[in-house]
Amino acid sequence: MNYEQSLEYIHGISWTFCKPGLERIGELCERLGHPERNLKFVHVAGTNGKGSFCSMLDSVLREAGYKVGLYTSPYIKRFNERMRVSGKDIEDEVLARITSEVRPIADSMTDKPTEFELITAVAFKYFAEEECDVVILEAGMGGRLDSTNIIDTPVLSVITGIALDHTAFLGDTVEKIAREKAGIIKPNIPILYGGEDDEARAVIKEKAKEQKSRYREVDYSLIKLNSATLSGSDLDYKSHTGVHINLLGLYQPKNTAVVLEAIDSLRESGFAVSEEAIKKGLEKAKWHARFEIIKKTPLTIFDGAHNPQGVESAVKSIKHYFNDRKVCILSGVLSDKDYNYIARKLSEVASAVYTITPDNPRALSAEEYASVISRNGVKAIPCKDIEEAFTLASDEARDKNIPLISLGSLYTYVDIIKLI
Repeated sequence: MNYEQSLEYIHGISWTFCKPGLERIGELCERLGHPERNLKFVHVAGTNGKGSFCSMLDSVLREAGYKVGLYTSPYIKRFNERMRVSGKDIEDEVLARITSEVRPIADSMTDKPTEFELITAVAFKYFAEEECDVVILEAGMGGRLDSTNIIDTPVLSVITGIALDHTAFLGDTVEKIAREKAGIIKPNIPILYGGEDDEARAVIKEKAKEQKSRYREVDYSLIKLNSATLSGSDLDYKSHTGVHINLLGLYQPKNTAVVLEAIDSLRESGFAVSEEAIKKGLEKAKWHARFEIIKKTPLTIFDGAHNPQGVESAVKSIKHYFNDRKVCILSGVLSDKDYNYIARKLSEVASAVYTITPDNPRALSAEEYASVISRNGVKAIPCKDIEEAFTLASDEARDKNIPLISLGSLYTYVDIIKLI
């Protein structure tokens, strides 16, 4: 298969109604010779913050001289972003070759792997071939039954935080979701919790105790935020002082503290990471679509907030950076999210909201979303597509000399970048 054929095969898999479990990925990895067993992993689960955490840790460890594999999802611009080595996406030819090698094995299985299981197996084989020193492995959804949880060689497990999301699959309470995420905790392997929910904390600590895993958490009260502007943030955390990050969003200093705790844990496990590598790595870290400035005039920012916790964090950032000045917002939501709560939060900062219908079977229509927002006292304009919404919202932002903030699915990001 060539590159286009390999992507067509991966995305064309229709085995979507499989029973959750690790049996399929286990069989696939076994028949591939268990490439994952030749690797060390930092395994990362959580509701929000996983991508930023993984990107920053990847940058720091590379700065420290390690050959780092990075596995994340979803991709933003190109599929190849999902698996990187030394900061570079997997090459088209390599992806095609490895997919061609995995395909006959997957096709011959009685209980065929899902799309995500297939991609995970391809990534394992790629990272093993590249002989990575360590792989930062982001779980897809949940943890306990996520295909990434087939690994048995993590050096650190991380749960960035817990909130209500994917409730149809993971459970309808924070405790139930925490139990699923805590499924990545392995016996005698350190676990880092970066969340602030006490109920989730209790579940994770209990699981850590059961697994005899050293538990550590982030003490956010120890963050000293020296400045937070649209040029980045300067902060101190514990013994780590003079840290600068270019990633925007008031939530990024908190994500940085999780990274710093992770580095302290990795140091205890034998990783050599200097303070200089930490500072340089964090300053160089990039992660698209998280409170990212994508256009200067009018000032346009994209943030991938698509659930209540994410929108709440985005609203806090908007209030901070713009001193409670109202902004223009472009947004679309899925019908299975708490869109009433999201609308209430947006009403705190919006002068107007231009709504779209996301390209998703679970999408809430632009008209219905606009109606919900209007009931919160904010002008809301439903639009037929992203192009109309972006044009109208940009015109209003320019006319009123206010920022335009686009919030929602990461898949909207590429459409807006193309329009720009």
